[in-house]
Amino acid sequence: MSATRVFSLIGRRTISTSVCVWAHGNVVKSEDYALPSYVDRRDYPLPDVAHIKNLSASQKALKQKEKASWSSLSISEKVELYHLKFKESFTEMNRSTNQCKTVHYAYGPILHTFEEEWVAKQTKRMLIMKVAPIQGFSAEWDYDKNEWKT
Repeated sequence: MSATRVFSLIGRRTISTSVCVWAHGNVVKSEDYALPSYVDRRDYPLPDVAHIKNLSASQKALKQKEKASWSSLSISEKVELYHLKFKESFTEMNRSTNQCKTVHYAYGPILHTFEEEWVAKQTKRMLIMKVAPIQGFSAEWDYDKNEWKT
C-alpha cells in the first residue's frame, strides 16, 4: 500500500470521527468520538477512562502512595482515590433528587378554545354534522326534543 493511500485513509478516519463546531469562521471545539470517554451510569459500571484525567501534584502523590500497602492509607485517602476514577458512587447515583419538584412550566394565556362560548358552538357544530351517530357523541342527543338523552 502506498504512503499516499495510507495517509488518505488516516485523513478520512480523522474527518469521520471528529466533529468541528464553527463560529465566525474559526474552529471552536473539536470532539473525537473514536476516543474512549467517561460516563457515570449504573448499567455501565466501569468507564473506559478515569473521571479526572489531569492529576494535580497532591493527587499524583496519592497515586504513588496507592502503589504501596493499602493498609497504610486512611479512609479519606481511599475515598479520594475512588473519586479520581469515578465521579459518583452507586449510592450517589441512586439517590433521589427533588429535581422534578423544581421544574416550573410557564404557560401562556388560556386558549380561546377553552372558553364556554367556544365549546358550546363547537358542540352545536358537531351535533349538526352528526358526529358518531351510532354509539358516540351524536347518539346521546335527541334531535326531536333538541336536548340530551338521559
